[in-house]
Amino acid sequence: MIRESIVDFYGGFEEILFADGFDDAIIGVCGLTYRVIYSKVMVIEILMSEGMSEEDAIEHAEFNIFNSYVGEQTPIFMDDLEEML
Repeated sequence: MIRESIVDFYGGFEEILFADGFDDAIIGVCGLTYRVIYSKVMVIEILMSEGMSEEDAIEHAEFNIFNSYVGEQTPIFMDDLEEML
């Protein structure tokens, strides 16, 4: 549902790229670049809900998701401030 809403609203401006399997971790869209923004904490929680340990989920996310680059519209993975405080 969220993916379709984003494409409907922003799709005419830029190509929208998503991280497959992580729609529940979407927290917004950058108003300047139209890049989808994901919560890092929520991505890790999704990986853990699929059976990964916390350590494995963090390692997998860091190496395979957060640091991936697929062009100018690469999604943004945001650190959650409340997790840092």
